[in-house]
Amino acid sequence: MNTETQRKQLFDTILAEYGPMVDKVCYMYGADEEQRKDLYQECMANVWQGLRNFRGDAKLSTWLYRACINTCITCYRRTRKEDVVPIDNAVQLAADESSRPDDLKEMYRLISCLTPVEKAIIMMWLDEKSYDEISEVTGMPRNTVASRLRRIKSKLVELGNS
Repeated sequence: MNTETQRKQLFDTILAEYGPMVDKVCYMYGADEEQRKDLYQECMANVWQGLRNFRGDAKLSTWLYRACINTCITCYRRTRKEDVVPIDNAVQLAADESSRPDDLKEMYRLISCLTPVEKAIIMMWLDEKSYDEISEVTGMPRNTVASRLRRIKSKLVELGNS
């Protein structure tokens, strides 16, 4: 980032355009509303700091995903709380719940049972990121992403059937 003004403008763009995406990432790693808000703040603080070194080699959305997922996983490891979001909290999405179909609530509940890395991969896939983009964010080879996604989908089906 060349100047502080450019950095602030890019950060404002991130807040306006990518805030919901950051919120969704935080939702998947936070056990309750308070923790999700804390994660959001932590993500945005890290993004602000990271913008000094952002060169634009990767797409902004890819860089932002990686920054937020890394922040959430770091916070998760730091707190070492249980891996699964309680079902009562899993249906408390940041958006208005009354407008969410039951299938979507169930999907979020099932995703909350995954490991942090599995959550990251499936969330990006659900956001229609390509295998190459997921590979870039996670640092995994493209073929590993494909096989991991296959296993994650199978795991979600198993969880849904149990």
